[in-house]
Amino acid sequence: MDNIRIGVIGGSGLYHMKDLEGHETVSLDTPFGTPSDDYHVGTLRGRRIAFLPRHGRGHRLMPTELPFRANIHGFRQLGVEYLISVSAVGSMKEEIVPGHLVLPDQFIDLTRGRPSTFFGGGIVGHIPFDKPTCSLLAEVLYGAGREGSATMHLGGTYVCIEGPQFSTLAESLLYRSWGVDVIGMTNMPEARLAREAEICYATLALATDYDCWHEEEEVSVDQILKIISRNVKTAQDIIRRSVDRLPETRSCGCCRALENAVLTKPQSVTSEARERLSLLLDKYRK
Repeated sequence: MDNIRIGVIGGSGLYHMKDLEGHETVSLDTPFGTPSDDYHVGTLRGRRIAFLPRHGRGHRLMPTELPFRANIHGFRQLGVEYLISVSAVGSMKEEIVPGHLVLPDQFIDLTRGRPSTFFGGGIVGHIPFDKPTCSLLAEVLYGAGREGSATMHLGGTYVCIEGPQFSTLAESLLYRSWGVDVIGMTNMPEARLAREAEICYATLALATDYDCWHEEEEVSVDQILKIISRNVKTAQDIIRRSVDRLPETRSCGCCRALENAVLTKPQSVTSEARERLSLLLDKYRK
């Protein structure tokens, strides 16, 4: 499992990565439980890739049921440094037409009760999160998309709701008044955990509909599934174009997010907490 430095987590419609050579599946256990499914590992354009279907094979896990911590920890166990999150979203702006792709660079988290950190249980840590996505990774994805047939939007705000229901009209109009660009149910706390794991993270958001705010467009599952099918092919092409453009050595701050994060004095950290977070923190222990 050496040199698996790129991960892809697939959302609705993206349950496998085509063109993976030497494909094999890897089952992992983590200190935070079992991931959504087995990881699919292979080679794409000379780079080792690990793919995970976020909702599991057959789409059996709701957003509220996703084992976010296990999923991200599993990627870190495999050695992943770049994580591409493919997510179906609703568009909150007229100019983001269903079928377009967005690379959000900000999030508003409206989820409730989802474990959102690896810390706790005897160890306290705080990471900087003012810039929640990796601009280097996003720019690579944007360039790859522009070379293909995709209509791309670089930057924007993703509001993450709990679900599994879609928004009420009042909620949708409220989010619009905040100036958000897209709405989804899965990228929080995923992005938070990726930063705590020191993994570069970027979302490739596939706009499928106008939520429910648009007076002339009705949202239906059938309509969403048709657009998802087209968008997934585009997303796979963007990923294929991107993997060999990612630098071998990272220069962004993502890879040092935990350097000064821990507040708990070393002598106060329990042995259980030390073991649970050893994968994340051992490189900072002297």
